[in-house]
Amino acid sequence: MTKLECIVKAMDDKLATHITAIDMRDASPIFDTFVLCTASNDRLMHAIQQNIKDECDKHGYEVKSVEGLRDSKWILIDLGDIVCHIFEASERENYNLEKLWGDMPRINVEGMLAK
Repeated sequence: MTKLECIVKAMDDKLATHITAIDMRDASPIFDTFVLCTASNDRLMHAIQQNIKDECDKHGYEVKSVEGLRDSKWILIDLGDIVCHIFEASERENYNLEKLWGDMPRINVEGMLAK
């Protein structure tokens, strides 16, 4: 299982919605991919974050850091070449990273989601 598949499945397993992966290789020398998702509430955001961490640990992928754990509506997980963004809906709409990076190609994650 690739790191991206591990992350997307971990998000999906905890009922994250609107999972989107953006290929950032042409925009960033630091990371290759953004993976964004939406959680319906704070508790779910933390459950998604923990599941990503647990699944990455299980498959040998290092979580370098996690930001936004306290009273935040946006959690960022740094996995080196992949950066995950877990948003509450209003915060995702406010920052609108998909529009900001609208010229970057999307990675199809449909095949990684549970049916």
